[in-house]
Amino acid sequence: MIKNAVVVLSLVFSLQSLVLTQTPVADTVATFSILGFDPATGEIGAAVQSRVFSVGNGVLWAEAGVGAAATQAVVDVSYGPQALALLRKGIAPADIIKQIYDADPDPGYRGQPWPKAGRQFAVMNAKGEYAAFTGPEASAWAGHKGGKYCTAQGNILAGEAVVSGMVDAFEKTEGHLSLRLMAALEAGQAAGGDTRGMQSAAMLIVKEDGGVWLNNDVVLRLQVDDNPSPLAELRRLVESAARRRGPRR
Repeated sequence: MIKNAVVVLSLVFSLQSLVLTQTPVADTVATFSILGFDPATGEIGAAVQSRVFSVGNGVLWAEAGVGAAATQAVVDVSYGPQALALLRKGIAPADIIKQIYDADPDPGYRGQPWPKAGRQFAVMNAKGEYAAFTGPEASAWAGHKGGKYCTAQGNILAGEAVVSGMVDAFEKTEGHLSLRLMAALEAGQAAGGDTRGMQSAAMLIVKEDGGVWLNNDVVLRLQVDDNPSPLAELRRLVESAARRRGPRR
């Protein structure tokens, strides 16, 4: 009996040791996001919501006078800076998507598989022209849909209605770009959103000299990193910013 107990304890300790020594794999950034452009103001922006901690950290990229990008799913964060660098050269968004994806060496992540075929990203230039990509191995439901001046994309979603609703809400909502992006996120969530739930959200809007203070191109940079109702909190921040904003320029 004692011998059997020793064997069991040895097995337990061996399993614990195996678990503790395994390299943790980062969360897949399963989410829904939108890139949008306002031709009346020249502002370009992006917004995102997901069931991961601090989704805005690594997903949203934007530079005034250049464009914006969203990198998600089996994410390679370098896609964001790469996209902005190519946008500065005047390369078309569709060509940027192909160039970045084709050049991806698919190195894995900390010794674990992290397949490029599961990546999802979108790119928009400073004129509102865009392209999006959903890898064939992105977790279902995954896909993207575009409107006149916006593109919505997501994975591990309740269905296509999420991205369709986002585009519809963006195009039907009036007012500042932040309000249109916010409406899009809320519509995506109303259609089922990320099937795992909600945790964080973020928004980034840029325009040359569009921010407060001197030499500031950031019109709005908001992050809700860990909240059971991230969209409600993001809405509060967007409304607060709207009250402080002057007339449209």
